[in-house]
Amino acid sequence: MKRMLTAAFLSCVSATVGMAQDIGGQYAVAGTNIDGSPYAGEAMVTLISDTTCQIEWITGDVSSFGICMRYDNAFATGYQLGDAVGLGIYLVQQDGSLIGTWTVAGQEGSGTEVLTPM
Repeated sequence: MKRMLTAAFLSCVSATVGMAQDIGGQYAVAGTNIDGSPYAGEAMVTLISDTTCQIEWITGDVSSFGICMRYDNAFATGYQLGDAVGLGIYLVQQDGSLIGTWTVAGQEGSGTEVLTPM
């Protein structure tokens, strides 16, 4: 019984780690700002470890950088946009796209964003 539980645990850990690894790459970005205006651009997710990554967005003349991680079907980002700090939360879709929402500290409301693998 102990061996079965150990094997099951290791399978779950391996599945979670594997999911983190499949998130890296380049994405097309489509979103709405907090005021509802649309924006588009690209994002690059670079794996740092089995559970963490870096993310960079380029939307028009604006660039922002942050950290990210995937856990199960959730993808989270913390980023810096100029002098502001932001947070993004996404759901990972079966096709690899990320659908989510984001906000910036000190601002009311949130924006939306879809990251589509390129």
